[in-house]
Amino acid sequence: MLTSLAIRDVVLIERLDLGFGPGLTVLTGETGAGKSILLDSLGLALGARAESGLVRSGQAQASVAAAFAPADPHPARSLLVEQGIDAEDEIVLRRIVTADGRSRAFVNDQPVGLALLRRLGALLVEVQGQHDQVGLTDSTNHAGLLDASGGLEKLRAASGTAHKAWREAERALAEARERIAAAQRDEDFLRHAVSELESLAPVEGEEDDLAAERQRLQQGERRGESIAEALSSLQPRDRRSANPANALRGAARALERLPAPNTDAEPALEAIGRALDALAEAETALERLVQDAAPDPRRLEQVEERLFALRAAARKHLVPVVELPALLASLKDRLAALDAGTGQVAEAEARLAAARTAYLAASGRLTEARREAAAKLEKALGRELPPLKLDRARLVVDVAAKPEAAWGQDGVDRVTFLVSTNPGQAPGALDKVASGGELSRLMLALKVVLARGSPVPTLVFDEVDSGVGGATAAAVGERLLRVAERLQVLVVTHSPQVAARGSRHLSVAKSVKAGRAETRVTPLDAPQRREEIARMLAGEHVTEAARMAADSLLAGGLL
Repeated sequence: MLTSLAIRDVVLIERLDLGFGPGLTVLTGETGAGKSILLDSLGLALGARAESGLVRSGQAQASVAAAFAPADPHPARSLLVEQGIDAEDEIVLRRIVTADGRSRAFVNDQPVGLALLRRLGALLVEVQGQHDQVGLTDSTNHAGLLDASGGLEKLRAASGTAHKAWREAERALAEARERIAAAQRDEDFLRHAVSELESLAPVEGEEDDLAAERQRLQQGERRGESIAEALSSLQPRDRRSANPANALRGAARALERLPAPNTDAEPALEAIGRALDALAEAETALERLVQDAAPDPRRLEQVEERLFALRAAARKHLVPVVELPALLASLKDRLAALDAGTGQVAEAEARLAAARTAYLAASGRLTEARREAAAKLEKALGRELPPLKLDRARLVVDVAAKPEAAWGQDGVDRVTFLVSTNPGQAPGALDKVASGGELSRLMLALKVVLARGSPVPTLVFDEVDSGVGGATAAAVGERLLRVAERLQVLVVTHSPQVAARGSRHLSVAKSVKAGRAETRVTPLDAPQRREEIARMLAGEHVTEAARMAADSLLAGGLL
């Protein structure tokens, strides 16, 4: 609900801070006191058109901030989350208008576009005035209101689920048809490409292995030369070159010729023996490496041919070599889709037909329930209209079929609230048939019956009692009070019968301060409220009889 309204430098208001609570709040005051300025200020915060004339004379800018505390969950909170704005406990809509007519909008102190401000405002406040009907006159809202009033939420949700399944089946069929059409267009290419890639038989990771082997083979000659040189050092073919093995054996023979005892030479002999063993082991290892390093020109040619073939195929198909196996699998799938495409399309068509049948069944149940709810709503509204001096009016809830192109999650019906205000008159759109005063009371009657289904927590009525008095005005007040049991209601009124029903009473008055007119709003306590209602009854000169009549109204009696 609306919790507070802060206004700065708007027309006749210099500074005003108002707090609001649940229930019915009435605003009264003499004509010209500035009640419309309050509504204009609230409208500004809700995204209404900004005009430079709203800025108080002599000031650079005007500002209005409206704070709301909607229930959780609430569509307004969901919208804020969707827009990336913190959905705090309080939602504050703020608008600044400069003297040249430019404006800026903020939500929870974050700058936003005017469109978002209006979307939020429409979710938080609904204004019903003689010349400014918002909400119920928009026929796009009527189906939701009828469903909420009739408790049809589950049927509506079932229709939405069935509609979603139907649309998904449509997309699946379209995709199946497109797949087979694309496969048919490319059939020759697909079969050739699959045959070519199957012959190539690419393996994942093969390119890296081949590149490494190619590099090793290319370096094999130089490697073999190095190994052969090492082996030649151990086994020189030139007799003039030193042979380390012969040298070691010669040293061993020399030591063995030492006269006995030669125990001190044994360590040297043992070391020479170990050196001979190590040398033999080295020779064996080098001989093995010589054999392994023997170049294989045919193998290098094979590796390069394979590597170049893989890379040529990758260039042809515009993919990296590593993706060739996946490409082959994809092309095979497309061929399989072509071969099995007719069956897949037939299956998708069957699923689509079944989904459409399910949607028609779900929406049909919703239509039947809507017709029953419409009849009950018409009957309930018929009881509300006579006390509001609309006894000749007749409200019709029209449930008509929409063309298939317009079917949606909310069913196949176009729900429209129509009204006839005179006998013999064909029912027409709410805002086209009724006069301003009649329309305001019609809106009130609808709100009384539809309050249960209203997603908007705050209603504003501007002079809904215009042109009526006595028992009719009392009936208006009583119905406003009934709506206020479920929703927060603010009403601007000139009727004492309506004002007496309020749980809060704000008096709007205009005074002159320092030579300038200024609008002030005062919350009234019980004695002040009695005096204000007496003024509304008696006029400028309040009499004791008027005060007694005010007491009767405040006590719930009729005049």
